[in-house]
Amino acid sequence: MANSSEEKHEVFVCFRGEDTRNTFTSHLNAAIRRVAIRTYIDHDLRRGEEIPQRLLKAIKDAKLSVIVFSENFASSKWCLDEVVNILECKKRNNQIVVPVFYRVDPAVVRNQIGIYGEAFAKHEHRFEGEMNKVRKWREALTEAANHSGWECSLNKVECEVVEGIAKDVIEKLNHVYIGDLDEQIRKFEQLAELQNQYYKAIPELEYLHIYQATVRRITELKMKRSIRLLRLTPDMLPYVGNFKSDPDFD
Repeated sequence: MANSSEEKHEVFVCFRGEDTRNTFTSHLNAAIRRVAIRTYIDHDLRRGEEIPQRLLKAIKDAKLSVIVFSENFASSKWCLDEVVNILECKKRNNQIVVPVFYRVDPAVVRNQIGIYGEAFAKHEHRFEGEMNKVRKWREALTEAANHSGWECSLNKVECEVVEGIAKDVIEKLNHVYIGDLDEQIRKFEQLAELQNQYYKAIPELEYLHIYQATVRRITELKMKRSIRLLRLTPDMLPYVGNFKSDPDFD
């Protein structure tokens, strides 16, 4: 089974199963879901040569991907392919990327040195005739590791790191959902202030109605903002009323 349910997910979690499936990644997934964010985690232990279409689709459908870099991450061709696809989605769809360095130094990931260098030496030997593939993996790791992320080293309290990541994820997602509305609200509030000043200077009914219409629009936008933050499931949408026309509810 690839995911715990068929619900539409918001976050894709990329990880090396043998390193963190039953430890850090499971704790992280639980923390993210506790704040009502839907995640996709691949629970299929079988591994083939090529990344399956269901995973490619899961990456594409996500608004944010968390990449858990761990000791043996770079030894997995599948994990490296996932990172390449995540970064392609970042370029095409502005997907957010949050790297997590679990007991591995970011410089090791960024520069493919140490244990990551050893893994790539094996890849270069195995894929001697496909060096373009290996080059893409290297570039993907470098780019991903350059993103602002989280470190979970041995001297850090793991539960605090996990909770911090979950908070960071929800803040980043909220910005995706409401960033455009916040900008509209800001502009309409500035407009309303000018209209109110104009009405006070020239107290005619027409100007009052124009000002009141702007205030109503601000109220509508704030309502949409609040509803988007709820991230309602499809079965709850009938209760939204006219706000269901918001494209984010499709």
